[in-house]
Amino acid sequence: MIFMHKIPKNVYEELAATKVLPLYTATDLYYLQRLEELLIKHELRLIEVTFRSDHALTAIERLARSGALIVGAGTVRTVTEAEQAVAKGAQFIVSPAIVPEVIDYCLENQIPVFPGVATPNDIQRAMSHNLKVVKFFPADIYGGVQAIHALSGPFYDIQFLPTGGVTTANCLDYLMHDQVIAVGGSFIISEKMLEDSYKADEHLSYLKTIISK
Repeated sequence: MIFMHKIPKNVYEELAATKVLPLYTATDLYYLQRLEELLIKHELRLIEVTFRSDHALTAIERLARSGALIVGAGTVRTVTEAEQAVAKGAQFIVSPAIVPEVIDYCLENQIPVFPGVATPNDIQRAMSHNLKVVKFFPADIYGGVQAIHALSGPFYDIQFLPTGGVTTANCLDYLMHDQVIAVGGSFIISEKMLEDSYKADEHLSYLKTIISK
């Protein structure tokens, strides 16, 4: 069952406002409450929970339960994964590549979807589905900011969400580009960081400060 009433009217506006999309892999459910509390405290409503562990669906369900966060599913490679994630409360879908059947499923059900692209051909395929925001992945391997600058010429009406190799040190380089809607990655928050709540809190405070410049 798809809970359409839970899907925000414009995930894209929220993404543009916050400028960051935390990518989170849940290997230990213990940290979820701490994660939610810190994201709420720092007004980071978006969180992408990846299908890179057996706890993905449980994590999506728990984080989506309160309604305080906009929870999405990442590393989605099949329609089955997309369906399972949405049934647990996922409000948007992120894929590492162009997966036509996943895109079609999302569009049919009015679910925001961010397919992974790395080449002009990938972007053109995304545009054929009338998508205007794509995940540029892995950003560092495929040329980083320079690649986005080159791709934004012919694809002037596309917005990019770079992930993969984006760090606290270089995230501003990406965000300064007009066609970068936001940056994503585990550099924003991770289980390792959450082992020390104080340091995680300080890290998010610092990150919010630099992206607000």
